[in-house]
Amino acid sequence: MPFGAIDGNPPGTAYRDRAALVAAGVHRNRQAGMVGGAQRGTESIVLNGGYQDDHDYGDEIIYTGYGGQDAAGRQVKDQVWEQANQGVRVNEAEGLPVRVIPGSKGDPAFSPTQGFRYDGLYAVVRSWEDDSQDGPKICRFDLVKTDHATVPHRAGTVPTGPPERVASTVMRIVRDTVVAVGVKQLNDYTCQVCGTKVALPAGVAYAEGAHIKPLGMPHNGPDVAENVLCLCPNDHVRLDKGAIFITAEHRVLAAETGADLGLLRRHPRHRIDPEFLAYHRRLFGH
Repeated sequence: MPFGAIDGNPPGTAYRDRAALVAAGVHRNRQAGMVGGAQRGTESIVLNGGYQDDHDYGDEIIYTGYGGQDAAGRQVKDQVWEQANQGVRVNEAEGLPVRVIPGSKGDPAFSPTQGFRYDGLYAVVRSWEDDSQDGPKICRFDLVKTDHATVPHRAGTVPTGPPERVASTVMRIVRDTVVAVGVKQLNDYTCQVCGTKVALPAGVAYAEGAHIKPLGMPHNGPDVAENVLCLCPNDHVRLDKGAIFITAEHRVLAAETGADLGLLRRHPRHRIDPEFLAYHRRLFGH
């Protein structure tokens, strides 16, 4: 399942119809408005006027999940947290981006006059259940644009601004690779240091993939399972900042006090390369 940008399809790319979206790999279904699954996440959504509870503000979208409509487009049944609806909650927990594609039947201010347009990657910052305008429950998602590409504004329309935002603490962005997601799944989203499994609504668990030898310059750590740990947010920060380190015998020690925090939890199929652990210790002088 390809998450993120698709080569050759920058934000603003126009498509004649859904067949063109499928051919480009931007949205891999000719009918469904959401492409994804409950286990791996939702990779793309089409915003094309299918649900009256949708709100498009350009760089922020309040999106309605799928299901529960009759042939006339009325919401007659409750939506449920399954398939792509549950998948968007996985995106929220994992920090996975969603490709957003408005169609010509969407909000006139930010929709193309014909066909479809890829508007870029959006982060799922919140998900919740709400009453629809017709009454039954709907799954709702707050999507916020993550790149700096301007969303086109259709001439002759007056765009509506998003709801007033309340100042809050900004969460750090955790970039999970496919490898990191695999390590988290193998370890059942349970922190390998403290054993914590952070439970979120609808049966979703949260953990972070931590690279022992950091990615990028100047460390150039590889993105391989042998260099990744499944950690809770607290222990991820502590590892990244050198507050904890792991010995050659896989014992976790507190850097400041030398306290032994126990043996690193390891799945039998998750090999951890001792060279990466040694690099981390050298990096912080242990």
